[in-house]
Amino acid sequence: MVAFADLSLSFLFGLSGLTEPDVSSGSLDTGNIVRSTVCEQIATNVSSSSIVYYTGSSQYLKDNYHWSASSTQTSQCSFEPATTEDVGIALRILGETQTPFGIKSGGHAANAGFSSTSGVQIAMYSFSDVVYDSAAQTATVGTGLLWDDVYVALEQYNVTVVGAKVSGIGIGGVALGGGYSYLTNQHGLGFDNVVAFELVLPNGTVTDITNSTNPDLFFALRGGFNNFGIVTRVTVKTYPQSLVWGGRVSYVKDQWEAASSAIANYSAKTTDPKASTYHTYNYVSGVAEISCILFYDAPTRPEGIFDEFLSIPHIDQDISTRSYVNLIQSLPLNLTSGLRSVFHWVAMEEVTVPVLNMIANETLFWGAELTDSSARIVSYDVDIYLPTLYEHVDSPTAYPPSRSRGYSFIEVYYGWADSDSDDTMFDAVNASAKHMIEALTDVGQDIANVAVYPNNAPPNTSLERMYGDNVSRLQAIKNAVDPDNVMGLAGGWKF
Repeated sequence: MVAFADLSLSFLFGLSGLTEPDVSSGSLDTGNIVRSTVCEQIATNVSSSSIVYYTGSSQYLKDNYHWSASSTQTSQCSFEPATTEDVGIALRILGETQTPFGIKSGGHAANAGFSSTSGVQIAMYSFSDVVYDSAAQTATVGTGLLWDDVYVALEQYNVTVVGAKVSGIGIGGVALGGGYSYLTNQHGLGFDNVVAFELVLPNGTVTDITNSTNPDLFFALRGGFNNFGIVTRVTVKTYPQSLVWGGRVSYVKDQWEAASSAIANYSAKTTDPKASTYHTYNYVSGVAEISCILFYDAPTRPEGIFDEFLSIPHIDQDISTRSYVNLIQSLPLNLTSGLRSVFHWVAMEEVTVPVLNMIANETLFWGAELTDSSARIVSYDVDIYLPTLYEHVDSPTAYPPSRSRGYSFIEVYYGWADSDSDDTMFDAVNASAKHMIEALTDVGQDIANVAVYPNNAPPNTSLERMYGDNVSRLQAIKNAVDPDNVMGLAGGWKF
């Protein structure tokens, strides 16, 4: 799901010294804290199990911290609700006082203000339960968890769920935004596997949303993020999970031609839904390399699928038969935390050598071009899926607006250090996406109007570009459940 997580670890450990996110306690003076009236009102009205934190507290720092420096803001206070009733109380107070707020699950949103705020930062950490129902073959999980936590909790039952591809990603962004997984070819997107949401509506009412109880909200929540209230728990389908085969293999630039050939051949020939790959063309502090994540959902791989990748001389390899948890944990996200960030997303009908050469050229051009603008990572990632990937769902979802066919995708990620370079990076990522769409269109790929994945859309992307013809329906649902626009006080894509 994220570009940078699959970079060769030898590069990333060197990179990690470039940024030092401060989450230590005691770094701020606690003697002269000005406590917001709204924060005090929330603290007075909620139960003793829910807590408001202020500057100077290590928990306040944790609650406000985001993986991307461009997403982190300084709030008036942070609030960790422990019950759905307290979430409702806080929402009513925030609405009545018209106070901006942010809702943080894992804190991986890259766009500024999407899960952070200068008002009241709501952190969902206390919603951390994982309840497995073997009879129903579901798990109910709190939105304060990371997907790694869920994978670990379910491992004892030999089952798993469709969630994030790497460690460090929160439940909320996948369950409400999409979720492209190593298991997507078999089971669809992450939110295709949600069967119920526990939702606190903007008026403070707590309700369970399913396709039978409220089909409109069930449609809207799967892709519509925080527009309809605060989701505290989701119930998702579970699947039997054996050991898997897979991991990472990385190549220097001299091997890019061979690696691109292997990627194109894999895409053209592989129809096995248990197979999945994810490839990152990276320019990291002046060094170019490719990392390929190879995955097969069984303890051993079939002959032939991955042989070409393994025959190419490589600089780094970590591939074995291992648990699914171990695979995910081998791809740590937080080694790249603390940079400013932007993503983009371009669809492909076919992954061919000429297309991959274009992607390689984009990587090298923008990697060099943006170095003087404090770029630390420029990454163009090739995410290959079967055309059937959108067929694993029983009812419509807000995203994607069309499921008539599936695509493979190019995920673009830029990470940089200096806030003065923000506009340069936004202009560059949009220019690059525009160029790639034009180049793909010129070779006959009908992808110009394929919806952009909302979790990877850069700032100022239009709603129509992500949700297509679903925008009017989503706006009507939003107006019905939130006539006072309480959720408009939180950031994100707004209907």
